[in-house]
Amino acid sequence: MQWNKLVPELIVTDLKRSYQFWVEILGFSVMYQRTEEKFIYVELDGVQFMLEQQQQGQWLTGVLAYPLGRGINFQFEVDQLDSILNRLDVAQWPLFAALEERWYRAETIEHGQKQFLVQDPDGYLLRIVEVIGERAITLD
Repeated sequence: MQWNKLVPELIVTDLKRSYQFWVEILGFSVMYQRTEEKFIYVELDGVQFMLEQQQQGQWLTGVLAYPLGRGINFQFEVDQLDSILNRLDVAQWPLFAALEERWYRAETIEHGQKQFLVQDPDGYLLRIVEVIGERAITLD
């Protein structure tokens, strides 16, 4: 397993509820955990997150209030977007933004992706994408 150079560590209010969402619904695997610290390290298609239940002695810069992570969304690419959408539907988990196809300009090309947004149990905003290709920009 390769460890990413950047791994967000999210403080969560209920690790069991977060486990259900991240592992059982989204499909992440637990790489390791420290149950005594209420901590899990998860991975899906090379995307890695650390989840730790809120407790004394953590590095907090202020009071945590729902939704956590205001002002940020975590975009990550997956291989099977549809299977995640199906599991969210079965779990009756609401989407923040419905599935759409988007093309983003980068100099002389556009990068295409299917994407949707969903909030985890603590309100962290996740933009889950599947790459659909690149195309040249057409000028009018």
